[in-house]
Amino acid sequence: MRLVFVIVVAVVAALLGAPAATAAEPARVVGVRQLSPTHSVVDVYSPAMNRVVPNDVLRPARGGSLPTLYLLNGALGNEDGVGWINNSGAPAFFADKNVTVVLPIGGRLSFYTDWLADDPILGSNKWQTYLTQELPGVMDQQFGSTRRNAVAGVSMSGGPALDLAVQAPGLYRAAASISGCPASSNPLAQAAISIMIGGALNNPFNMWGPPGAPAWAQHDPSLHADRLRGTAVYAGSASGVPGPVDRIPPGSIPPFGGAAVEAMVNTCTGIFADAVRRAGVPATISMRGEGSHSWALFEDQLKEAWGTTIAPALGTR
Repeated sequence: MRLVFVIVVAVVAALLGAPAATAAEPARVVGVRQLSPTHSVVDVYSPAMNRVVPNDVLRPARGGSLPTLYLLNGALGNEDGVGWINNSGAPAFFADKNVTVVLPIGGRLSFYTDWLADDPILGSNKWQTYLTQELPGVMDQQFGSTRRNAVAGVSMSGGPALDLAVQAPGLYRAAASISGCPASSNPLAQAAISIMIGGALNNPFNMWGPPGAPAWAQHDPSLHADRLRGTAVYAGSASGVPGPVDRIPPGSIPPFGGAAVEAMVNTCTGIFADAVRRAGVPATISMRGEGSHSWALFEDQLKEAWGTTIAPALGTR
């Protein structure tokens, strides 16, 4: 009995003497660089990843409370300077649009998801948490917002853009996959994704586990099409056959590598198209007979997605 009393006293003393738990640091803006009247870079601290994430932000010069489009970059997350800002006409296209466009910089080979384990090379990837729980509130507070959101991704981030809408119901009024793979648990897609991540000496199993593990299906939009009901959906791809849309300079060799990638994502888009059709979920599906995996094609699809799906859902133009 005395032993029990001593243990209880020790526990109570430890609790009374322990410092109060500190609340987790909130996501917040830690820096802003104004590059032009319509383009800024906003640095946001992410508690989930314990890092600062820079975000390109495009806004019309007139400002005001606007809806927000979260536009994700491709495979290397614009860390190498390759992305919507430098390789497409997106900045000019959105210059006169009534929308705030937020483009996170970072997340190379992350598929913008929450990884099951940290990677020795890529570190902590909690991009779903950042994009759905941390960044929207910070952007709303920084710029003012109508709280109408949309998300779109290209190539690596195309399927994940639709997955974010599945995982965070009600957050996005529209979601768009541009030459992405919204059928990630398909065996061909699992192999391609694993090779893509592993080719840079990262461990692809740290993301969703080995191919066939439950998380692959959990993050496959084609298996959760019913959860996109009420969200305006766009999925676009092309056959992989180079065409005029790619704007290949005369005399140049067609991008055969990009052609193979586009053919693969075209298969994914077809699987997703069948899934939304079976589920009775309205979606704009654009599968073109020509087009390789080029920024010219991506830009054309972005404009199409904006006109058919994103702008109407956001109630803007």
